[in-house]
Amino acid sequence: MHAASRRPLHVLLLVGLLLASAWAGAAQRALLVGVSELANQPASLWLQAPRNDVLLMRDALARQGFAPADITVLADGVPGAALPDAQAIRDGLQRLLAQSRSGDFVVLYFSGHGTRVRDTAKRYQEPDGLAENFLARDVRGAIGGAGLLGGGMRDVDFDGWVQAFLAKNVFVWSVFDTCSAASMTRGLRTEPAQPAGDEVRWRGVRVDQLAAAAAPADDAVPAAPAAEAVARARYVAFFASESHQVTPELRLPRGDRQARPQGLLTWAVAQSLQRRPQTWRALFDGVLSLYPPVIDELAQRFPARELPSPVAEGNLDLPLFANPAGAVTTRPLWPARRGGAMLALAAGQIDGLVARQRVRVTAVLDDGAQREAETELGEVGLDQSSLRVPDALQDVAGSALWRVQPVAGPAALALQVRAERPLPAGLSLAYPASIATGPDATADVRAVPAGGGGWRLELLAPELGGPAAAVTLPDAQALRQRLETLARLKWLARLPALAQGGRVDGLEVQIERWQGAQLLRTDDALGLAALPAPAGGQRMALNVHNTSGQSIDLAVIGIDAQGAMRAVYPPDGAESNRFERGTREQPAAKRFDLPWLAQPGAQLLVVAAPAAPYSGPRLFGAGPPEPVADLRVRGQLQPERRRAVYAVRIQTEGTAAASAR
Repeated sequence: MHAASRRPLHVLLLVGLLLASAWAGAAQRALLVGVSELANQPASLWLQAPRNDVLLMRDALARQGFAPADITVLADGVPGAALPDAQAIRDGLQRLLAQSRSGDFVVLYFSGHGTRVRDTAKRYQEPDGLAENFLARDVRGAIGGAGLLGGGMRDVDFDGWVQAFLAKNVFVWSVFDTCSAASMTRGLRTEPAQPAGDEVRWRGVRVDQLAAAAAPADDAVPAAPAAEAVARARYVAFFASESHQVTPELRLPRGDRQARPQGLLTWAVAQSLQRRPQTWRALFDGVLSLYPPVIDELAQRFPARELPSPVAEGNLDLPLFANPAGAVTTRPLWPARRGGAMLALAAGQIDGLVARQRVRVTAVLDDGAQREAETELGEVGLDQSSLRVPDALQDVAGSALWRVQPVAGPAALALQVRAERPLPAGLSLAYPASIATGPDATADVRAVPAGGGGWRLELLAPELGGPAAAVTLPDAQALRQRLETLARLKWLARLPALAQGGRVDGLEVQIERWQGAQLLRTDDALGLAALPAPAGGQRMALNVHNTSGQSIDLAVIGIDAQGAMRAVYPPDGAESNRFERGTREQPAAKRFDLPWLAQPGAQLLVVAAPAAPYSGPRLFGAGPPEPVADLRVRGQLQPERRRAVYAVRIQTEGTAAASAR
């Protein structure tokens, strides 16, 4: 583990603040876009709140130290603001990019309608085959060449702009108070009558609801500039809903006669900032805490709708409004719900928790002040846990936000290494993987110095390839990388045992064998512990097919014959591990080529669980090889039901001792 992950939380927060102050000379800028009126569309599709949303966000950012001159507003109905046409939005992004320098921080905020279309121009095709679009003021319903929507800002375009900022070492916080709904805005649905002055509107339209309009004389709107692909270590995004959901705008706060129509996510972000959060995770936890009463009211008024579940993406453990060198903490931090003297959290054995594990409980008060105390976990189930509120926190008010964080990685899950000399420094592992050293007779691996600065690594534990498997490594760096891989493999090998052969209804995971363009054989992955080595010229692929009617939390990790970890899904920190919702009528499917799986000794691990409404997605400790904190966190509004967990580990048959996984 990182040395920092063993420090007390208040020390870590102080380190984060010091890191943030180091960037005090960097610029903070924002582009705020609000589209209330669609100039080419019937007024029935217009919204009320986006013009209010950008003003609320402008005020919230000003309280965070943003200078008025550094906040650009594009919105209809806002005095002094330019209209949010598609070209104006792209021009605003281009100016912001040109102004930005290494170390700067930018906010990209969008409030308005969203939709989904089948976009054949996209290089990356999503499992549901649809692409999300934000509707600019001048959107028209006519679909142009390659399925492009005129006046629509495509998800791939936004991704290109984000990448352009990241390539300049600029931190990007994106907020999308919009939605992309194909199934949730059916014209045949009859909405209940609404009270006068308290109308709820839903953001999200189908393309066939948009009226066609003449294209402008020059319809060649430039896309994002080309930029070198870089890791998304400086990126966070908040979304109001998943791609198949809609999000509301209504008068907020509820019960206030002076309240104006606001987007629910925007209002919650502004309110959460008043608690003085120090990390993006703390900010998002505050957002989630404001959803339950509003969602409960909407559920009663609109019982036929699937209500939105807010989503956050990126490295959430970085300090707020800064461009830092590292995270405040590398350990997970789970929101908890208090019930009397007990705390419940939606994390359990599949997240790396064990009974009687030491944890730190933090209570964030209404004014942002924090109180904390250490205690032990009580009951730990497969996917949820409980513990008593520490005595020192029993008097904390019920409105506090509760969080639970492990003090250290569980000793029972650590890779036990027997070494004749100190191991290389700088070991870096994502929770719950860790490494322990000592002369323990139950060691998993033995590290023996070899000539020329090399090491001989003997694998002793059966789940790692032992006994008798061994490999010679040329230097300390190679040893460090191999130990990190083995530590993660020890944890990952535990997941199939925890899942106990469980299946997820509607999820099919198949291993395919191909010869050129010909499919030779398909096997159900769950019944395939050993994979026969393919003949020469054959290639392997993984086919994931979701017809469950809900999104799936999915992690796919490979280990090639040389012992290197390979992130298959999500492929890197730029994407979420949320596999999109599919139904029997409209399945979500994706094929992943696995050329390295053809090598004897290579391994593949697939872990999945259904993303029940308002549940936290799981990476199962199986994220990208480089720790980037949680990739995506879904809104936690209700206690989770026990979920089925799918986990399978497959190894290509061959000589284990030679491959030394």
